[in-house]
Amino acid sequence: MTDYKAIYKRWLESDAVDEATKKELSDIAGNEKEIEDRFYRELEFGTAGMRGILGAGTNRMNVYNVRRASQGLAKYMLSKGSNAAKAGVLIGYDTRNFSRIFAEETAKVLTANGIKVYLFDTVHSVPEVSFGIRELKTAAGVVITASHNPKEYNGYKVYGEDGGQLPPEAADVVIDAIESYDIFNDIKVFTDEQMQKSGLLEIVGPDLNEKFLNEISKQRLNPEAVYRVSDSFKLVYTPFHGTGSRPVQAILSRMGFGNVLVVKEQDTQDGNFPTVKSPNPEDKEGFELAIKLAKENDVDLIIGTDPDCDRVGVVVRDAEGTYRTLTGNQTGALLCEYILSSKAKKGQLSDKSTIIKTIVTTELAAAIAEKYGVKTINVLTGFKYIGEKMTEFEKTGSHEYVFGFEESYGYLAGTHGRDKDGVVASMLIAEMAAYYKTQNMSLYEALLDIYKRYGYYFEKTVSIVMPGKDGMEKMASLLSDLRKNPPKQALNMDVVMTTDYKMQTITDKDANVSALIGLPKSDVLKYNLSDGKTYFIIRPSGTEPKIKIYFGTVRESLEESEKTLEDLFDDVKKLLGI
Repeated sequence: MTDYKAIYKRWLESDAVDEATKKELSDIAGNEKEIEDRFYRELEFGTAGMRGILGAGTNRMNVYNVRRASQGLAKYMLSKGSNAAKAGVLIGYDTRNFSRIFAEETAKVLTANGIKVYLFDTVHSVPEVSFGIRELKTAAGVVITASHNPKEYNGYKVYGEDGGQLPPEAADVVIDAIESYDIFNDIKVFTDEQMQKSGLLEIVGPDLNEKFLNEISKQRLNPEAVYRVSDSFKLVYTPFHGTGSRPVQAILSRMGFGNVLVVKEQDTQDGNFPTVKSPNPEDKEGFELAIKLAKENDVDLIIGTDPDCDRVGVVVRDAEGTYRTLTGNQTGALLCEYILSSKAKKGQLSDKSTIIKTIVTTELAAAIAEKYGVKTINVLTGFKYIGEKMTEFEKTGSHEYVFGFEESYGYLAGTHGRDKDGVVASMLIAEMAAYYKTQNMSLYEALLDIYKRYGYYFEKTVSIVMPGKDGMEKMASLLSDLRKNPPKQALNMDVVMTTDYKMQTITDKDANVSALIGLPKSDVLKYNLSDGKTYFIIRPSGTEPKIKIYFGTVRESLEESEKTLEDLFDDVKKLLGI
């Protein structure tokens, strides 16, 4: 077991630790629970990078952990040869507290190791970094962000040369390198002056922004619809104090949207996110100001992007005037239908056309794709797996990527990047709403029309927060217990198939086991029920201290689907003892 007290003492006494950090640690002296939580483990660097609460300690996001992660990345880069070091690393950062500082510290470590660094001149979105890696042909990229997490968090995401998050094999190399270094003694780091004199730092300015917008513009499907309704069509946009403000407003203006109302209170670069509990476009709470503005201006559509602008939330007005927050699955289904139907009309689909979604994402997308003769590929949770498939398609020519999305509000149309893109998604959502307006339909009516044609698919995601060391142990125990004692029934139906993505097995109701083929290992359990229409999935979050449970069904009405999942959730809560 980690001697957290000894590590705490070392940080307090080390000459490598700055005085402000020592003061923070001195202030918690005697608080055993707090000391243990900060030092009982090292902040985990996984395939999605590193994310944690800001503060002093081995289990916190701070300059020392950022430097150590950067030293690990440097070792990985140098192991690939001198060409990788010359190609360099593009570093981007969002509006969170300490993001610019962490970006600069990353640059200082990489340049100290002889690696070329491209550093953005100001805050930039994840999609701009993903695009920039490909455009500048760098060997890797780093984004300082904690996406939609609360203000207490920040993070460190690493990207490969294709613009996608590092695949597991590459991430493992970086992780091994990180673990080989002492957090204080083994890190090479330049001073500001040394970095400037090295000739290895290049600041990236607005030219790349323009190239990005030009590439995004190519994904327009019905630009004439925007011009037809430009005088009357209005929408509300909020960047939730994040990086989306500049690129999203720019692309909407370029599209011809002249009536974009921006939530001014949320159009500030403020890592404290003062107007919301959490800058998460999944939560309707964050849209209160936007809904107020929409009501005052008779607006049907609200779009919001999270701080690093890789996720998009949508609020639409129904026929009764109620503003409804769409789920990620609903927005994804709308985009899927809009993109595929538009491309079908233009003759732009082929027998290679493919959409990609994650295993926890709505099956409605597959039903829509089937109608248009388009293939559907399922991957593990995490957009990096969608990006991996895109790169595979590019290399082999086996498929043509059309659209990819995940239920957690991430979408990508186009192959300009390899991560979810809130800029292109915002553009297409706005264009889609304008198109349906030319058909005398609102977006909500378009969604109901999809349900009517394909079936009333409905999904629900529930997160059970389990913070701290105790929470980590409880999550591990819960998943272990489920594997030892798998559920036999739920909602008065038999569990007819259990898919264990970690053990790579599929077990039927008679306990016959077959191998799961085609997907890497992941700590995920899926249970299909005997009606052939209903399932639930359990997995620990890869970025936050919580268990996530996904429910899905399809019924004869939306009300029936909703009721089914409410009842199923009650059953599963009893099953898990929560």
